[in-house]
Amino acid sequence: MAATEASALPPASPTPPQRTPVGRAERFVWLTARVLEQHLFAHHFRGGPADPVETALDAYRNGDGGYGHALEPDLRGPVSQPLHTARALRVLDAVGRCAGQRVERMCRYLTSVSTADGALPAVHPGQRGYPAAPFVPVVADPPSELLATGPVVGLLHRNDVWHAWLFRATDFCWQAVESLDEAHPCEIEAALAFLDAAPDRSRAEAAAERLGRLVRAQGLVTLDPDDDPDTQPVSPQDAPVERRFPYDYARTPHSLARAWFTDEEMTRSLDHLAAQQGEDGGWPVRPRHRWAPAPALEARAIVTIEALRTLGAHGRALA
Repeated sequence: MAATEASALPPASPTPPQRTPVGRAERFVWLTARVLEQHLFAHHFRGGPADPVETALDAYRNGDGGYGHALEPDLRGPVSQPLHTARALRVLDAVGRCAGQRVERMCRYLTSVSTADGALPAVHPGQRGYPAAPFVPVVADPPSELLATGPVVGLLHRNDVWHAWLFRATDFCWQAVESLDEAHPCEIEAALAFLDAAPDRSRAEAAAERLGRLVRAQGLVTLDPDDDPDTQPVSPQDAPVERRFPYDYARTPHSLARAWFTDEEMTRSLDHLAAQQGEDGGWPVRPRHRWAPAPALEARAIVTIEALRTLGAHGRALA
């Protein structure tokens, strides 16, 4: 066969699908995921390079340094949003590229959309006119939100990024975390994203210890997955089926939230997470995220990768 004919042939078929958790998830990712999540999966579980992940992420970047175009599936449309930009930072952190001019531009964008107290709103008013999930309100003058600010500040600290925006945003996070009383589980998760990377470790440990007591006292975690969901106390803002488990808070054994749970509680929750993998290889999204077909499908690929990473971080066999 001539060289030119050989070069025109398609690449060899991948290995036949495996029945391991990663093998089953890989098929699901190839069938349903965006290009970005395909490259992320390859990077995390097949030794793929980081460059294609960065290239795929560039498709979501806007000229203002922020990110849009439904990078966060529950916000549709092209405009930059703090939640999109937070997800972009998570992607860069996941592939070890959270540094340099790209992140400097992102910090300038974050500065431009911050509220008067120097922190981030969950949704900037520019979203108005584009589709958004019903649980993401778009208002003219949105307040600062720990939900949006905590994960961003945590990621920047974790990667030793320093920018003028961080000073007031960090102060906001401390005030918000230390004043949490009747909390929503999403706020607890955002607080942990901040505390797990906050530079003041002793203060972070004290704040996390208090939050752990609050989570258990308010029933914001299901310690036995076999319990009837209708009998579980949950946050008033959550549907009863949207329970949180220990792994939702302690995504890695290094998280401050790991100390909130016994080894038995953690093991039960990880067994439950592993068992949630569907016949199609993907993990389910929470019911309220099923507000439209495309966002739900895009979110499933993200959730699937996160589930595998959580299981792997806790030492579960995946391959």
